[in-house]
Amino acid sequence: MQSDDLKNLVEAALPAIAAAGAAALEELRVSLLGKNGSITALLKSLGGMEPEARKAAGAEINRIKAQITDALSARRAVLDSQALERQLAGERIDVTQPPRPDLAGAMHPLSRTQEELAAIFATMGFSIAEGPDIESDWNNFSALNIPAHHPARAMMDTFYLQAPEHARPPVLRTHTSPVQIRTMLNWAKTEGLGATPAPIRIIVPGRTFRADHDATHSPMFHQCEGLVIGEGITLGHLKGCLIDFLRAYFGVPELPVRFRASYFPFTEPSMEVDIGWSRKTGEIGGGTDWLEILGSGMIHANVLANCGIDPRRFQGFAFGVGLERITMLKHGIADLRLFYESDVRWLRHYGASPLTPASLHEGI
Repeated sequence: MQSDDLKNLVEAALPAIAAAGAAALEELRVSLLGKNGSITALLKSLGGMEPEARKAAGAEINRIKAQITDALSARRAVLDSQALERQLAGERIDVTQPPRPDLAGAMHPLSRTQEELAAIFATMGFSIAEGPDIESDWNNFSALNIPAHHPARAMMDTFYLQAPEHARPPVLRTHTSPVQIRTMLNWAKTEGLGATPAPIRIIVPGRTFRADHDATHSPMFHQCEGLVIGEGITLGHLKGCLIDFLRAYFGVPELPVRFRASYFPFTEPSMEVDIGWSRKTGEIGGGTDWLEILGSGMIHANVLANCGIDPRRFQGFAFGVGLERITMLKHGIADLRLFYESDVRWLRHYGASPLTPASLHEGI
């Protein structure tokens, strides 16, 4: 190859390399330095030359190869730098801008209420107990002093499940009281037999089931029951516990609370608990009206005996409150059925931020 041909090759290659993009640059590299490239072909042609001519031509070709290789490397560095700048510009975040609003949803009001109750009662030394949704007839009724002929069973409109012939069918629990029975049975087998047993102090939040469905009733709803068993437990403990709970939950320090005599098969004496409110405005703690809020009472001696606990030595109290009911009152929700319609707009309005869970200092 003549020196003019080498000169023309360099003069054509260098401007093309300087102006090439990423894809074109790779094509130029292959056409010049690849296995079948122009420079490679020149190097292969050296074998047919005389020794002196081969030495001079080889030095010139290697010089041109080095020149083209440097040009390719320089252009590749420029293209890589430009690509990095474009990537950084596209991924830049302006930290001075306000965050986008989170429209994904919120914590359901019932979940928030359960957290609040857990926080309030935790400050009183209560722990949380849980149990199955499907219960035996004994745990749901008989152990609670509600035998098969008792009219309280009809009042609960219960969902029964299939059972073998001549056996009492299991039931979708109508209240969370079966968890109280399970807790007392277990306590009687273990700590209850000791000389100084640790008292029971639990709350039982969970789903319950009854055949009701209207603006204030649902076939499935949530309750939170409480149970305290120990030596020397009195009605005064029950009243103090519930008064503190209601005032903390509704955020009214001087909330009027009234206890009315009532009847439940599993407590004696039994009491309905009312709070002061205004029938006209719906204000909790305002006005001169009373609103029934929950049921309570001292554990019936038969219930204690059914669970293997000596009623002559141990006493206790229990209470139960509907979570939907107190949530509706606190947040001004008029229709219970809205809790289960999965309307995200409703949830955003009444829900709570999952980043601000209830804590103990929000309790009592």
